Amino acid sequence: MTTHDSESTSFLYPFIDSEETDAQSLLDDLAASARGKAAESARLQKESLDEYGDGLTAAGIDMADRFRRGGRLYTFGNGGSSTDAATLASLFSRPARGRPVAAWSLAADQAVVTALGNDVGFDLIFKRQIIAHARDRDVAIALSTSGNSDDLMTALTEAKQRGLLTIGFAGHEGGRMAAMASAGELDFCYTVHSQSIHRIQESHAMLGYRLWSVAQEHMARPAPNSVEAS
Repeated sequence: MTTHDSESTSFLYPFIDSEETDAQSLLDDLAASARGKAAESARLQKESLDEYGDGLTAAGIDMADRFRRGGRLYTFGNGGSSTDAATLASLFSRPARGRPVAAWSLAADQAVVTALGNDVGFDLIFKRQIIAHARDRDVAIALSTSGNSDDLMTALTEAKQRGLLTIGFAGHEGGRMAAMASAGELDFCYTVHSQSIHRIQESHAMLGYRLWSVAQEHMARPAPNSVEAS
């Protein structure tokens, strides 16, 4: 690693940058750092579950009712949140246990995403897919560590107008997602109050799992009047 590279990445590798020569001391520092990050992640996850417990239950029940009527789940995000969105869709569509439901990550099809980005603009890559595929019984979940991504906001607005259940996972102070929820333009918004992208995404994963768990529990109960709509 060159001196320039070391300086530009020193914030990522503080223990290497400190030029520690005692191997045991370095290992102790690394272990302490890992424990600190794990503790912070656990704290944030607990605080988020405590803050949004009722909202997660309400959203999970609504999702289950929509799935019973043939509803589908669409998830979307950018960068690392796109990966999280794909994982969430997979949890619903291919669960290790319970009932699978139709679920897609809208960033999964590279041909569709690149075609829309090239032809109509990146801000519309998710909105156009909502227009093409979504029905009023469906669910849309957007994940963003900032809560401000234009392509997510336009898709959520379109989904809400079409009658979908709309859910946003945000970070920091919630950004535009939180403002949309306050204005009644987003059904549910779960903001993880942290400045760390890594810790936010870890809590998003826990919140998504909680939604899945509630939906599964509700779908396992007898349907109203013992009849599920096709």
